[in-house]
Amino acid sequence: MRSTDHLATSRYARMRWNTPLSEEHAALLLRRLDVRPGARVLDLGCGWGELLLRAVAAGGVAGPVATRGVGVDTDEAALARGRALAAGRSLNRHVAFVMGEAAAWHEPADRVLCIGSAHAFGGTGAALDALAKVVRPGGRLLFGTAYWQRDPTAAAEQIFGADITDLAGLVETTRERGWRMLHVSTADQREWDDFESTWLAGRQEWLLTYPQDPRAAQVRAELDDRLRQYVGDYRGVVGLAYLVLGH
Repeated sequence: MRSTDHLATSRYARMRWNTPLSEEHAALLLRRLDVRPGARVLDLGCGWGELLLRAVAAGGVAGPVATRGVGVDTDEAALARGRALAAGRSLNRHVAFVMGEAAAWHEPADRVLCIGSAHAFGGTGAALDALAKVVRPGGRLLFGTAYWQRDPTAAAEQIFGADITDLAGLVETTRERGWRMLHVSTADQREWDDFESTWLAGRQEWLLTYPQDPRAAQVRAELDDRLRQYVGDYRGVVGLAYLVLGH
């Protein structure tokens, strides 16, 4: 098999999920999300849906009242990975992965996840307004989005845009839009370091295996640029908040 066949699959190969989140932190968020038996769970911008699969499993799929889930994303390769993961855990009859735009989805659910996908709605405020229409009354939303941990550098603002505020501003934005805060936590530095490292790792390993591949120089430059940006521009500057909200 040619090395280029491995390049596409190497991109997220070392990542559990595409967000700075430890196993312990994920378990806490799922407890706070409180998925009940028979609930309908929706993940908008799901990627390969690792957290969605765990949420559905937490709700329970045995017996007459099974929890079901839908993941929506525009990345077909990620969706295919999600389907394979679901089949491997015998969840394929309970979780569907759908190609589509997160902002175009209108079918309601009891529990909704939207992590790192506010940009798909046009920003944090627009996302919170839109998501209020798909979370059923009495339901909950797990919302993950960036905030400034300290005053950003000009380079960090250029990377992440002008929509981001500090954590206090983010909390106020949720309140202004009618949400009630059931839980708030943030990614710590180790979670961020692990996220950035695993985001790079699959392709770093590919480079070490195929250093003479014609695409190696471009991949090497892209990875080096990302690492320089992380350690030089936004490490300890941008944070990721996980909010469990009700309305």
